[in-house]
Amino acid sequence: MAVDLHLLIANLTNPTLLFFVLGILAVKVKSDLEIPPSSAKFIALYLLFSIGFNGGRELAHSPLTAEIGWSLLFGLLIASAIPAYSFFVLKPRLGAENAGAIAASYGSVSAVTFVAAVAFLESQQQTYGGHMVAVMALMESPAIIVGVVMMMLFGGGRQVPISQVLHHSVTNGSVLMILGSLVIGYIADEQMAVGITPFTTDIFKGFLAIFLLEMGMVTGNKLTSFFRNGWFVTAFAVVAPLVNGSLVAVLSHGVASQPADRFMFAVLAASASYIAVPAAMRLAAPKADPGLYIPMALAVTFPLNITLGMPLYYVLAG
Repeated sequence: MAVDLHLLIANLTNPTLLFFVLGILAVKVKSDLEIPPSSAKFIALYLLFSIGFNGGRELAHSPLTAEIGWSLLFGLLIASAIPAYSFFVLKPRLGAENAGAIAASYGSVSAVTFVAAVAFLESQQQTYGGHMVAVMALMESPAIIVGVVMMMLFGGGRQVPISQVLHHSVTNGSVLMILGSLVIGYIADEQMAVGITPFTTDIFKGFLAIFLLEMGMVTGNKLTSFFRNGWFVTAFAVVAPLVNGSLVAVLSHGVASQPADRFMFAVLAASASYIAVPAAMRLAAPKADPGLYIPMALAVTFPLNITLGMPLYYVLAG
């Protein structure tokens, strides 16, 4: 467990995550620190653009074998099934918008947890297939789409045709940005794509730090909502990732030939997004409470996965 403790300390002292803590602290000390709403919206769109574009580039660099094809389909299935069942577990207690945002978070993936999983594999002297990065990118948008669809279908408002629901969910600004960026990254000329690397990659962590600072301030203002919902949301943030990760670790034996790839599938299924989904839900579900879905993913599920979850998934994936 020493390796896991090291991963926990290393990730929780990551500057971007510490800016999230600074945002909460700024609220608690009643500072006048503020990120202008227009800037916050731009940064959210930028993060979606960067994640999608880089995922498309990774996909373009991976020759499509049968296993890679099945892996991409399996990732899409995971990212669709998890938010679908999670929504119905959460809705009776939290309402449609909160349930949709949380379900999307747990159906989507955490890039930081992915990085921690890579470090875990390196400590075990294991290597994973490069196509798993593309799988990670592809798992972002289906979860967002399913979350938006669920909110529209079961939100208690007027019923609309399913075709209209699908149209609105796919053309939603945040979903269109990440899907469109993925396609553009895939088909873009290699030299042209390299030319914009300073924008797509080099400044990502800086913008992420500012985004998490703003999310920290939003969360700091909403923490009472998280505590008011009591044991249920904390229990879900603990049980759901362990169940999702363990189940996918076993099921992935039918898709991935390498234990390291099966382990990465389990980590992707167990992780919860606190970057892409909050950026999307800020646009798609402004009434959803960030004081619920961000602390659940960042303060509970993230440390759980990198301490207890990863050793469990590694054993099951072996």
